[in-house]
Amino acid sequence: MGVRSRTALHRWNALAVAAVAPLLLSGGVPAATAPPPQPPAQLTRQDVDGALGKLDGVVRDGMDETGVPGVAVAVVYKDEVVYLEGFGEREVGEPGAVGPDTVFELASLSKPLASTVVAKAVGDKTIGWDDPVAGHLPRFALKDPWVTRHVTVADLFAHRSGLPDHAGDLLEDLGYDRTYILEHLRYEPLTPFRASYAYTNYGVTAAGEAVADAAGTSWEKLSEDTLYGPAGMNHTSSRFTDYDKAGNKAVTHVRDADGTWEAKYVRDADAQSPAGGASSTARDMARWLRLQLADGELDGKRIVPAAPLERTHLPEIVSQPPPAPAGRTGFYGLGWNVSYDDLGRLRLNHSGAFALGANTNVTMLPGEDLGIVVLTNGAPVGLADAVAQEFFDIAQHGKATVDWLPLIAGVYAQQEDAERSPTDYAKPPADAAGARDTDAYTGTYANDYYGPLTVTASDGVLSMRLGPKPTVFRLTHYDGDTFSFRTTGENATGLSGVTFKAGDDGKATEVTVEAFDENGLGTFTR
Repeated sequence: MGVRSRTALHRWNALAVAAVAPLLLSGGVPAATAPPPQPPAQLTRQDVDGALGKLDGVVRDGMDETGVPGVAVAVVYKDEVVYLEGFGEREVGEPGAVGPDTVFELASLSKPLASTVVAKAVGDKTIGWDDPVAGHLPRFALKDPWVTRHVTVADLFAHRSGLPDHAGDLLEDLGYDRTYILEHLRYEPLTPFRASYAYTNYGVTAAGEAVADAAGTSWEKLSEDTLYGPAGMNHTSSRFTDYDKAGNKAVTHVRDADGTWEAKYVRDADAQSPAGGASSTARDMARWLRLQLADGELDGKRIVPAAPLERTHLPEIVSQPPPAPAGRTGFYGLGWNVSYDDLGRLRLNHSGAFALGANTNVTMLPGEDLGIVVLTNGAPVGLADAVAQEFFDIAQHGKATVDWLPLIAGVYAQQEDAERSPTDYAKPPADAAGARDTDAYTGTYANDYYGPLTVTASDGVLSMRLGPKPTVFRLTHYDGDTFSFRTTGENATGLSGVTFKAGDDGKATEVTVEAFDENGLGTFTR
């Protein structure tokens, strides 16, 4: 009854691009001739203006097709903010339109923001990209002591530490804080160090914490003092409370089974602030885009040194192997997806997605001095990514060459479906065996990673409790010693199994929670 770990939909990672882009063919370059930093610019002001003229329609058509309540978009070209618009509602059924100064949760769009903060710290000689983090996080450890001693800030930002996909996210869903999660990564199994890619929010968070420690402050204050403040990003923060108290904020929404959108959940991502906890506006993100495209300068002032910022744009590891011999390879840099288009141009992008109600995208062609950011207040259905892809498509070709929205929506849906249990717990087998008496299951079971799990019974109904809150899950009998429960939180995957193992005396000695067992950590012992 194994189930794949949930990716939590925190990035698009250019899967659609890898699937449809042609193989870049390059000729030989004489050994004595250094290649240019970028191919010559291909787009004219007329090309960009043409795409801008169609952008309102692209956004509105996508909103009509998906029903996403609110969108804000900014476009920067040659250091000018050439487009800055808001669409739709901040909250369904409530007064308040989305505008350029509406605050959105960024989700994993926080990562390239975070690597910008770290680039500033590196430029200030506070820490180096290739410095180990262990000296700054005394209680941080990974399963392999050698990796613990050698894993660097860059390793963690590039998702090449060996930690498994989304390690630590389920602990956050149970209510554990940043300190607990980082201290328990040591139980996660590791894949080969610096030779395997797996997207990990808490790897990035560990790196951010190490940088903040080197600077003698908190991550939230470091971000504010070294980037948001100096860059004039006055409505950007790495604290959930600042987003939550904003009067002009976009509330997160999820889509119900009938297709309508509802402001149902609150997503507090403070535990993973460097990786997913920032919030901002389209206007502020336009200032950051200008800084990125100008190699760290803004309004004639050097905000971030160019060299450590440029390092964030370089490939650090293969993140998406080519799907076919003529397919395109995707890379991950330091907080950025890094790719090269069919003209050889560097393309940087990152998406953010909260299943509890947000989807964002930033995409840049540095060689064209062109970038777009798209913020939405709806769970990921592909809209933010599709708007960005279609904008660049129109600028290059005069029209969309791919129907981006259904393509990207299909990838998100495919990811979500793959993370569900292969067992349909809503339909017990016709010949299901009965359960034991409830007292065979009740009691407390220990687990070094997840903490204690307590099973209780009330009126013949079993429940399990986990986490510091605790979080309570009702258990429904499925077959024999197997029960089901409905997962909750950002990484919810529908119904999942709970299987008890009984000893000779008929009492359960251990219990395995399917949704928590992808990495072999989901067994609790009485």
